[in-house]
Amino acid sequence: MVFVNIAALVVAAAVVVLVFFLIPLIRELKAAAISFREIACRLENDIQPTIRELNGVLADVSVIAEGAAESIGTVRTFVSTVDEANKGLRTIVSVVGGAAGVFSKSTLWLTGAKVAGSFLMEKLTKKRR
Repeated sequence: MVFVNIAALVVAAAVVVLVFFLIPLIRELKAAAISFREIACRLENDIQPTIRELNGVLADVSVIAEGAAESIGTVRTFVSTVDEANKGLRTIVSVVGGAAGVFSKSTLWLTGAKVAGSFLMEKLTKKRR
C-alpha cells in the first residue's frame, strides 16, 4: 500500500506542476486570441473601403475599355476610308502618269514636227531665191 500512496503523491505532484504551468499558458492563449480578434476586426474595417475603391476603379476601367472598343470601330472605319482614298489616288496617279507619258511623247513628236517644218521652210525659201 505504501507503493500506491507514493504513486498517488507523485501523480498529485505532477498534476500540481502541470496546473502551475498550464494556468499562465491558458492566460497567454486567451490574450493572444483577444489580440487576434482585434486585429481581424481592424483588418476587416480597413479592407472594406479598399474593396469599395477597387470596385470603383474596376468600373472605371470597364468604361474605358468599352470606349476603347468603340474607338477601335471608328478607327477601323477611318482606316478603310483612307485605304479606299489611297486606291483612288493610285488610280489617279496612274492615269496622270499615262497622260504625262502620252503628252511627253506628243511633245517630242511636235518638237520633231516643228524642226522638220522649219527645215523644210528653210529649204523652200532657199530654192525660191
